[in-house]
Amino acid sequence: MKFRNFKMVDYVVYGRGCFDQLDEILAPRRKNGQPMVFLLDHYFANDHALRTRIPLRDNDVLIDADVTTEPKTSYVDELAQRLKDTYGTVSGIIGIGGGSTIDLAKAVSIMMTNPGKAQDYQGWDLVKNPAVYKVGVPTLSGTGAEVSRTCVLTGPTKKLGMNSDFTPFDQIVLDPELIKGAPKNQRFYTGMDCYIHCIESLQGTYINAFSRAYGEKALELCQDVFLTTDWTDESDEKLMMASYAGGMSIAYSQVGVAHAVSYGLSYLLGTKHGIGNCIVFNHLEEFYPEGVREFHEMVRLNNIDIPVGVTKGLTDEQFDTMINVSLGMAPLWENALGKDWQQQMTRERLRALYEKL
Repeated sequence: MKFRNFKMVDYVVYGRGCFDQLDEILAPRRKNGQPMVFLLDHYFANDHALRTRIPLRDNDVLIDADVTTEPKTSYVDELAQRLKDTYGTVSGIIGIGGGSTIDLAKAVSIMMTNPGKAQDYQGWDLVKNPAVYKVGVPTLSGTGAEVSRTCVLTGPTKKLGMNSDFTPFDQIVLDPELIKGAPKNQRFYTGMDCYIHCIESLQGTYINAFSRAYGEKALELCQDVFLTTDWTDESDEKLMMASYAGGMSIAYSQVGVAHAVSYGLSYLLGTKHGIGNCIVFNHLEEFYPEGVREFHEMVRLNNIDIPVGVTKGLTDEQFDTMINVSLGMAPLWENALGKDWQQQMTRERLRALYEKL
């Protein structure tokens, strides 16, 4: 049997205030006057305090990344082409923000060195050339995007990541101070992405001791954080490490039904990933009964509203679009239901599930 030899993040720095080491970290990576490009989540467009801490040098570039919607392949192409036309190449790409900004940074760094369009690389192991140097600095925790080998993008025909050994960051900066004060709902939705990762990974057919070790710890940390109403600095620290461990847990495993279904929602309706997972998981008692019961308790304790009726009034054609996107996520369905998943998850069964949302 041949085991997958997977690529991990090269360097990790963790600790309150470690963001201030970014200048020192980047210094040896600067090349021949080529700029470092900072993609800053547009949420911080008016956050003078964070912007002034970004270590801009010489001709470095600061771009407010538009992540109103999840990253589109067309936006990746636009940013990469703009940088190529202006600078030829760059010393590196640094993504500072939530999961969408983190994924955007990974994708742009790949497209700086690979020909064609971003949509050409949606899939598994399609990227052929190493990306430019890239750094991830999360300001929300839960997606695991900072450690994963994928960057999820919405393309012309599908929502699917660039899954490759060239996708993981060269460096990540995990500073719990940066996630302090995040809006309550956004913090919950993103944190639940991690919780749902863990439920799906731990109950999946792909599970092994490697994934279980990380997944169980991430799940425990999520429970510590969200099964209480008392939010502290330690909660931020636990959630940041839950995100890291949750992302590691799916390196040798996979996610499952909630993610597969939410990809269809996101593609058609533009639903953000975290809230999309919550909308779907809210109705998955059939697949994850204990996890859904605990999720409902977390929703209650944190006084969170989960949207309902989001698919009401959709046409047959729109339902078919979501079903096609979802069924295209074969590894997710196999992890959730086994090798005969296509016999179990028929189009009719999936349509009925979408109608519940």
